[in-house]
Amino acid sequence: MASKTHKFWLKITAISIILYAILFFLGTIKETDGAIEMVLDISSWPLDNAQNYNADSTVFLSALLGGILFGWGILIWFLSTKIYDIAPEQTRKIVLISLLSWFFIDSLGCIFSGNFNNTIANIFLLLVLVGPLWKPAKK
Repeated sequence: MASKTHKFWLKITAISIILYAILFFLGTIKETDGAIEMVLDISSWPLDNAQNYNADSTVFLSALLGGILFGWGILIWFLSTKIYDIAPEQTRKIVLISLLSWFFIDSLGCIFSGNFNNTIANIFLLLVLVGPLWKPAKK
């Protein structure tokens, strides 16, 4: 895999995380919380409309998660644009380890909370976000 491909994929990963962050942010606004409610319903399969944003604590957690995800996405973006050329292998490893850390904790939390199906979805999301970053770039 070429360094150019890795650098491009880092941006894809950053944009994907930022878009997900925006969905959670929109969950804090009553008029726009439908999209994240749908994502939560899909994530906690089967589709049953049991997931909602009626509780103030859910809206608050959505704000926190949106902010954390947004910051994570911005961090990956800047790693790809400002640091990758200086330290490509270290940048790849930093992002890969952060994605694996997310996967492990998120999936374990889903299992403990009775939402095992989301762990399956996380596998696919992990594969998309990591893409070619599994392997070091060829020089």
